Amino acid sequence: MSKDIKTPFGRITPEVSLIPLYYLIFIYGFVYILPYGKNLVGVSWFDWLRSEDGPLEWLQFFEYAFSSIIAFVIYVRQKKKKEVNSLIWLLICFLSFIIAGEEISWGERLTGIGINSISNLNVQGETNIHNLPFFHNYLLDPFFEISCIFLGWFGWRKFKNIEALPDKDLSLYFLLVALFYFYFDISWASTTEQIRNDQEIFEFLLSSGIFIHSLRNLKKINFKKLKIGA
Repeated sequence: MSKDIKTPFGRITPEVSLIPLYYLIFIYGFVYILPYGKNLVGVSWFDWLRSEDGPLEWLQFFEYAFSSIIAFVIYVRQKKKKEVNSLIWLLICFLSFIIAGEEISWGERLTGIGINSISNLNVQGETNIHNLPFFHNYLLDPFFEISCIFLGWFGWRKFKNIEALPDKDLSLYFLLVALFYFYFDISWASTTEQIRNDQEIFEFLLSSGIFIHSLRNLKKINFKKLKIGA
């Protein structure tokens, strides 16, 4: 639950976690202006964080990988595996596994081994699906926007009895990502100045939201198991 915020007008209790906002304030208000990055890592600390194979991308990989494992454990422990709630956990397991693999181009960046027939078509010359021209140019951003709006608003609002969907308090982990991609697409489609592609900074919020949601539900299952055992 969100903690009270003291203001000159009294205490305010937000209904959602404000950690995503604090994270963005820290990144853009502090890391962005940190000096000496070029001397130590070759680029600014900000550019290092959001770079390909940078810290945020690897953190996303680990969060999705662990989320996949956790979601599978939750699915296995469900008594009724054909119910919607159980099937959503299985879907989270599958998608988290796919996204984790895509984040590191299925190990190509580590081993140098890839599939030439895919990398030759790939926008970035890598062995992954999300950077293939059609998916990258037409499907990727709408996928982020629709899925994040569903997870951050529509899901908990319309399907309150489905525990496999994130709770309301995690909304900003998803809605801020949808907002970034929506604004990013508008800036590129219009004649206005195009905004910088800081997708790794915002996508980290998405992976964190999925990971926190999965971990929270795993703890719920273990707690129920302890109560039954007691």
